[in-house]
Amino acid sequence: MKSEEIRNILKTMADAEYRDFQKTLIPMDHEPEMIGVRTPALRDLAKKLYREKEYEEFLREVPHRTFEENQLHAFLISLIRDYETCVKEVSLFLPYVDNWATCDQMRPKVFAKHQEELIHEIKRWITSDHTYTVRYGVGMLMAHYLDDHFQEEYLDDVAGIESDEYYVNMMRAWYFATALAKQYESAVKVIEENRLDVWTHRKAIQKARESYRISDEQKEYLKSLK
Repeated sequence: MKSEEIRNILKTMADAEYRDFQKTLIPMDHEPEMIGVRTPALRDLAKKLYREKEYEEFLREVPHRTFEENQLHAFLISLIRDYETCVKEVSLFLPYVDNWATCDQMRPKVFAKHQEELIHEIKRWITSDHTYTVRYGVGMLMAHYLDDHFQEEYLDDVAGIESDEYYVNMMRAWYFATALAKQYESAVKVIEENRLDVWTHRKAIQKARESYRISDEQKEYLKSLK
């Protein structure tokens, strides 16, 4: 199915009030068309297109014209069950991602079964010059490598990212706040050694101290490191 056909379907699902609300939440690098389709409806449409195999032409027609097409693209990729195909589609789409919502909501389930291969893609993504490719890589590290597959070198990778981009550094802060909750002894050393830029350092501590997964004693100690 072509983008124009899909766009016409999306327009029948539009909610003008929701569109205006979304515009206040999702600033972008440019001013795209926003239709105003709610996320559950987009997910349902993605499932229908995927089930009926009516999506491959749409995936090739980038850049898309609207925010909702980008969201739909991300949700379609998230449904792909073959790892090699999925990671290829992610890499092809990432350069066109222009907002935090599309970036953060592209979460393929198949990635959870392929941590050994995925880490090589992540290491490539986080060295990109594109804001949302870097953000996506850090997000995938946070989602898949802070539990059984954790290694301290991944903390070094995120600490070593140098960026002035708000949406990169916010994800880095979120990553370290989560690392402090899950891998405290390793993550706190990065904070103690002041290895993050000042803004990310302070934001990571703030978000960690807001977490219910960190003890009161740990929160007080982190406060002393601000």
